[in-house]
Amino acid sequence: MLPLLSTLIFLPLLGGLITFFSGVNARKTALAVALVELALSLWVLLAHFVPTAGMQLVEDYWWVESLGISYKMGLDGISMALVLLTTVLVPLIILSAFGRDVKSPSLYFGLILLMQSALIGVFASLDGFLFYLFWELALIPIYLICLNWGGENRTRITLKFFIYTLFGSLLMLVAFIWMRAQTANQSFDIDQFYALKLSSDAQSWIFWALFLAFAIKMPVFPFHSWQPDTYTDAPTQGTMLLSGIMLKMGIYGVIRWMLPVLPIGVDTWGLLAASLAVAGIVYASLIAWVQKDFKRLIAYSSIAHVGMIAAAVFTLSTQGLLGSVVQMLSHGVNVVGLFLVADILLHRTGTRDLGQLGGIRSVAPAFATTFIIILLGAVALPLTNGFIGEFMLLSGIFRYNITLASLAGLSVIFGAVYMLRAYRIIMLGEQQSSSATFADLVWNEKAVLYTLVVLIFLFGVYPDPLIRLVGPSVEHLQEVITNAGAATLR
Repeated sequence: MLPLLSTLIFLPLLGGLITFFSGVNARKTALAVALVELALSLWVLLAHFVPTAGMQLVEDYWWVESLGISYKMGLDGISMALVLLTTVLVPLIILSAFGRDVKSPSLYFGLILLMQSALIGVFASLDGFLFYLFWELALIPIYLICLNWGGENRTRITLKFFIYTLFGSLLMLVAFIWMRAQTANQSFDIDQFYALKLSSDAQSWIFWALFLAFAIKMPVFPFHSWQPDTYTDAPTQGTMLLSGIMLKMGIYGVIRWMLPVLPIGVDTWGLLAASLAVAGIVYASLIAWVQKDFKRLIAYSSIAHVGMIAAAVFTLSTQGLLGSVVQMLSHGVNVVGLFLVADILLHRTGTRDLGQLGGIRSVAPAFATTFIIILLGAVALPLTNGFIGEFMLLSGIFRYNITLASLAGLSVIFGAVYMLRAYRIIMLGEQQSSSATFADLVWNEKAVLYTLVVLIFLFGVYPDPLIRLVGPSVEHLQEVITNAGAATLR
């Protein structure tokens, strides 16, 4: 029998392989596997995980000992939170596809489960090569999903996405191989990386190699150009996976593999990295303001939200780091809901063009209500899940650099303007012919959207369990960063 953490990682892989051969039952098979995975992750959290106990459920075995590669996995509060985000969202993403025509459903839903397996592997890996392996494995299913089920320009757009992410991955691999050569045991073990005392010049070039890899994945301006087209052209479930979970890989990579390893590099270049993130906030917010396609508007708003998270990470403050993890979870919940709203609009009316929509509230009150709640969570209204994270992010950035905080704060204003404007046009405007027969939510849409609404209010009103889960790991991370910086300077 596999150890508990390995079971959590490889159960979706096995479920994906079974789904490939499940024929007409692919949807139900994939959903059943995803629900079992969710139950297992909750059992791990409630029965086997202690938030104050550091890295837990550690599995450490030599894999290729001659190359210093081990199968080393473990969870702390930060990675546990992201594993939970993955296991909560994947069944909702699968359920959102019920009632939609999907060609080759066995392959489609099997790839979703394979991607879930790789994503959990990324968040649990404690070996650099293993982290890189799962990082690359996560790219393959989403590439195939976008290539086979995307829009008209899917070949060109997906190739651009693949080249961008592959380039970043190769930079990360080069940096990891070089760092392995500097360790005492010629190992990819994360603890060996943390113990390195690299020169300032070495830390600078490694900082930029890793930052480019992670910034492309998030994405951070100016490495974002693949994102709007990919998010818009991808099938809805692919876009949900990309925005709700996959982009968190980049932020997690910075937190786990950059900050504790490169304290001098972060001190030297962190302000520039944070400035790029803030520049992306302003840029993406302004571009989102003028979008006509609602799905593309959400894509640009996602760049702005991730820019805020990335900027806060480089402050190295408790507020900034804790807020970044909390906001990753909130953003994942909200953006999946918004992309489902965009899918419902397209499915019912044949368009996402704001100019061709209007007056839907009068014919679909349940849809109108869930839409506005998810939207208010996205714009960080108090008592919604987006508020507590955004408050901590801005607080951390403000203490780090007041100018960056002032510019980052514009995203709150801009976001409220373009999102509420879009809602007004779609739901409250003059009724268009395309929306006259708009049907209200059906059972699977209700199941997904109502679940997201509950999460929005739950963590908006009572975020304490989430903070208690993540807080001790953030404090330990700061201690590791401080000790690494002091050791390097001695």
